[in-house]
Amino acid sequence: MAELRLASPAVVRSGRGRVVRALPERGLWHRPSLLNLISDLLMLFAALALGWALVLWFVSRPIFPLREVVVLTPPAQVTSAQLEYVARTAIHGNFFTVDLQAVREGFEKLPWVRRADVRRRWPDGIELRLEEHQAVAYWTVSESGDSRLVNRQGEIFVAASNADMPQFDGPQGSSGWLLARHEEFSRMLEPLGAKLVGMGLSAREAWQLTLDNGLVIMLGREQERAPLRDRLARFVALWPRVQEQIDMQVEVADLRYPGGFALAPVASAAGETRTEKGRK
Repeated sequence: MAELRLASPAVVRSGRGRVVRALPERGLWHRPSLLNLISDLLMLFAALALGWALVLWFVSRPIFPLREVVVLTPPAQVTSAQLEYVARTAIHGNFFTVDLQAVREGFEKLPWVRRADVRRRWPDGIELRLEEHQAVAYWTVSESGDSRLVNRQGEIFVAASNADMPQFDGPQGSSGWLLARHEEFSRMLEPLGAKLVGMGLSAREAWQLTLDNGLVIMLGREQERAPLRDRLARFVALWPRVQEQIDMQVEVADLRYPGGFALAPVASAAGETRTEKGRK
């Protein structure tokens, strides 16, 4: 009987004595180290997903309710009723799930609120800091006639006020410019003992000032030969002497002339003869 010898798994002898090498099996199921790695990763992902689900379930339980909103900056214009309304409508969820961004936006929609800062306050509250608008002037948009307010930063906001403030009129986007010029012109007009209560800026960038004594100063546009500051400074310097020389109540002072200014008496129609004074 012929002897049967088992060849190597990778070598098979044919009947004619030739050696044929068998291809090794390379399938996934024949690589135990890779299978173990994949199994470990799947177990890790499953554990993480289960842990996250447990965390979400835990924090959504009604054991961390929000019970108070602590206002750290006492409001001057915002009322308690407004704060309570936003707290009821914008705060949802518990201590962990409340959307602080939505809460902040809710408080910033209040008319007098410029900026709001909200934070969690352990274990059942929210801290609220408010920055309110500080109105310095009334504002009328030239194009639409809409009434607004101007804050100290030169920003426009919508709110109601009956405070004694100057009136600004100008194109949209020019409120900051008017606020800066108001401070500059107010200082220049101090020697007259009059208060600047109104400013207007046309679409062509022509300036008009109104004083609390009723005098309207037409500055016009900026000129290279005669800047606004120079024309206004000349008027302030000459005005006391001019008042002594004229016997009428002046309604309009036209400073658009490079070398002097013209005066119009009260109740005079536009285009009537004006008395020119102060010409060098």
